Amino acid sequence: MAEPLWTSDEILAATGGSLSGSSFAASGVSIDTRTLEPGDLFVALAGVRDGHEFAQTALDRGAAGVLATQPVSAPAVMVGDTLGALERLAEAARIRARQVRRGAVTGSVGKTSVTQAIRAGLLRAGRGHSSVKSYNNHIGVPLTLARMPRDTERAVFEIGMNHADEITPLVRMVQPHAVVITTVAQAHIQNFVDGEAGVARAKAEIFDGLQSGGTAVLNADNPWFDYLADAAKARGAAVLAFGSDPSCAAQLTGLSLEPGGAQVEARLHGAPIAFSLRQSGHHWGLMSLAALLMMESLGVAQADAVAALADFQPLEGRGAERRVALAGGAFTLIDESYNANPVSVAAALRTLGLRQTAGRRIAVLTDMLELGPQSAAYHAGLAAEIEAADVDLVFCAGPMMKCLWRALPPTRQGAYAESAEALEPLLTRAIEPGDLVMVKGSRDSKAKALFDALSGLESRSGEAA
Repeated sequence: MAEPLWTSDEILAATGGSLSGSSFAASGVSIDTRTLEPGDLFVALAGVRDGHEFAQTALDRGAAGVLATQPVSAPAVMVGDTLGALERLAEAARIRARQVRRGAVTGSVGKTSVTQAIRAGLLRAGRGHSSVKSYNNHIGVPLTLARMPRDTERAVFEIGMNHADEITPLVRMVQPHAVVITTVAQAHIQNFVDGEAGVARAKAEIFDGLQSGGTAVLNADNPWFDYLADAAKARGAAVLAFGSDPSCAAQLTGLSLEPGGAQVEARLHGAPIAFSLRQSGHHWGLMSLAALLMMESLGVAQADAVAALADFQPLEGRGAERRVALAGGAFTLIDESYNANPVSVAAALRTLGLRQTAGRRIAVLTDMLELGPQSAAYHAGLAAEIEAADVDLVFCAGPMMKCLWRALPPTRQGAYAESAEALEPLLTRAIEPGDLVMVKGSRDSKAKALFDALSGLESRSGEAA
């Protein structure tokens, strides 16, 4: 029988809690009854709904026990604060598995995809562990760490932020041996009085928990590289740069997009290297080099790292694409709907412009959020990227996207609406066979709803036939 992830005795020792009911052993850790697996420890967190309301559901679905602050009718470890207890369990997981080489990923663009690409390499190299989805906040990071099996060899953690002083406590919990900042851009910029400088300073918090003598992988093509490199060196880190300059440890020398992916040419520590990607995003040239350097720093052989990148599929909402059948043909739909800021939208537009297509290039854009007082200028500024990418038609939704709409020439104006819901019928009626359509926007501005509406044209086409 497999060794349990946690016994109740270990949970008691880690959290300082008290046992209610019989002892138990858990094979996993869950905070959500919808995804709970039989044998999991259910952590009853406070939130919009109190997790204790779902304790019985968790038990009915096979939870081994509950981490709780209120009495429950099951084996439980009782604590004063379940989030604090989860954090202590996370630290205990790190301490008991001292052999683990740990990495941490942050940045304004590409955090989740780069984390998952690194994860693919760690799993090829041995017993790997990582964040799932975008578990990168004050709950997701300790949850990921608490789920780390004791025999793990390598692990990677995604760490995000909306404000200053959010990364520091999380990275100190992880204590990584290597970290990467993918880039610094205008994400969450409204939360920083000094704008992008504040974002850079907040991202530099990733060095606060870096192990002595650890490695910082940094983007040399980003304007904040020198600032970040100095901050990393001040913490005793060795800096590995990725970018277009020959001085970089990983230098991008060529990127060619092709159907279903891309070919990368680079120099890694001065030696030429070439490999394929299933990612078709223009920014993945640099992101793949960031992932390579991180995998190298965590002890993954180059052959395993390159093979992992070659097999890694685009994630939902981050460049995944599909063909959608219509009466008379099909169109290609690119899903970039997970989130958006000026840098990521510009990258998506550049990628759209580089794609070969016999039909029209169409961009469907919803508001970029949390951009502060410069939001109107950031939105209007996308017009230059649209022109450079030779996009044929632009469909815009949201009050801020009106700034872009007004900056577009009439020949590129597809349709505008105040909301994604209002844009949907205008958009779906306009799509034709052969079109190449990219949907991009912030989650809360409902870009995903427009992607889903376009995906649904296939079923409607079938019904019509």
